[in-house]
Amino acid sequence: MESSISSLDLIVIIIYLLIVVLLGIWASKKTKSGDDLFLGGRTFTWGFIGLSLFASNISSTTIIGLTGAAYSSGIVQSVYEWISGIPLIIAAFIFVPLYLKAQITTIPEFLAKRYDRRSQVFFSAVTIITSILVETAGGLYAGAIVIKTFFPELIIWKTTIFIALFAGLYTAFGGLKAVVYTDSLQAIILIVGSSILTYILFDKIDFSIDKMVSSAPTGHFSIYRPIDDPILPWPGLFLGVPLLGFWYWSTNQYIVQRILGARNIKHARWGVLLGGFLKLIPLFIMVIPGAMAISVFTGIENPDMVYSTIVLKSLPSGLIGLVLAGLLSAIMSSVDSTLNSSSTLVIIDFIKPKFSSLSQKQILKYGRITTFILMTIAALWAPMIEKFGGIWIYLQQMYTIFVPPIVVLFLVGVFYKKGNPHGAYMTLILGTVLGITLFILQQLGYWKIHFTITAGIVVFISAILFVIFSNHKTPPTKEVIEKFTFNNSLLSVENINAKWYENYQLWSLILFIIIVLLFFILQ
Repeated sequence: MESSISSLDLIVIIIYLLIVVLLGIWASKKTKSGDDLFLGGRTFTWGFIGLSLFASNISSTTIIGLTGAAYSSGIVQSVYEWISGIPLIIAAFIFVPLYLKAQITTIPEFLAKRYDRRSQVFFSAVTIITSILVETAGGLYAGAIVIKTFFPELIIWKTTIFIALFAGLYTAFGGLKAVVYTDSLQAIILIVGSSILTYILFDKIDFSIDKMVSSAPTGHFSIYRPIDDPILPWPGLFLGVPLLGFWYWSTNQYIVQRILGARNIKHARWGVLLGGFLKLIPLFIMVIPGAMAISVFTGIENPDMVYSTIVLKSLPSGLIGLVLAGLLSAIMSSVDSTLNSSSTLVIIDFIKPKFSSLSQKQILKYGRITTFILMTIAALWAPMIEKFGGIWIYLQQMYTIFVPPIVVLFLVGVFYKKGNPHGAYMTLILGTVLGITLFILQQLGYWKIHFTITAGIVVFISAILFVIFSNHKTPPTKEVIEKFTFNNSLLSVENINAKWYENYQLWSLILFIIIVLLFFILQ
């Protein structure tokens, strides 16, 4: 496949990169403290939060991996995208007010307040490792593949280093403010570029839904698969997917960090719900185009090459540059978010507790140094992902090892008021060991249950462990229960005297109804 990059395409890409650099420089001038670096001074409004949530999640791993998965196995894995609205609704109702009232900088800090320091350290360490080796490295690898498609002479490991340096520089100096503002621009570019590509693909099949469905393999446009399906069996649809989604949207530092930087609870909630509505879009402009491409472009053997192949063979000059800018946006938005969040975890959860006398300028300095170190590690690991059989499979398999016990500590822990430090720590240890054991058995062929079902099983066992071990020790204090567990007052915060169209509960209901309808439509 020959590259068809024109001078116009290059101009579009260069303009985009220049805008990102200028935004990074502007943000760096306003980043003068650790709070600015890690939380943008807690000044973000709902629009920027929602767009940043979308862009940070719709990374290059999503575009390349999810589109490729849709081409090879159908739209079933789109569920990971549009079902995100449900955990985001849960976050808006419960976790947003809990987090913001606690005045935390990192999500592991919440575990320290709800349980103890042991849970904070364990969760933070696991998050740092997975963020760099899974999220950041995955984004770099996918980005390198995309760029190599257009410039075949490039070498993947060299390309990952270039991407890491570019994103790492403006992230280190501009902090979360640079991340959120560049993410907002990137979200718009992603939506516009992917929408144009989708329109052109539909034009190739004369805008015929019947033609699109009939030309694809049976079940290609259905989300319900048999229980032995290797991609996503129907029990996993209702067990593993929602639980993985809850971890990602409510407890994942690199996602929740922009919520922690909100101006107030109202802006945080509205930003979360905007992100939920935006997450419906990828089904139509990324997943369905990948699924219907099988009737337009046949014989693509490597799923990770599907999206770039569609771009090269479908778009005219200029538009290729716009879509490639969108892909670069996806790369930057995932890499900058994970680097910033990981450096935040290192400084706030490990460095600051040991050196409590650090000034804000020192925290800023060490935060930037940490960003560069983590950036280097991710760039060196990224080429290794090629050995895991595709980006999407790599990501999902890695998640199911450590997610279940974390889900229990948050989702069960805010309702089960007897949950205590001992129960939390034992659940983290034993739940993670169980997850690793089942993962190894699966790789050896002894455990043949799909990882989404496995995730549900481990969550259930972890919840039992949490209750059992908590009941053998003293319950938490009344102050901990009042501040860090659920109570009805959380639901009405920032919603009193709101007009009907400003009521977050109403829009949450609308979002929930749309998601339920998709379960019926995509049978």
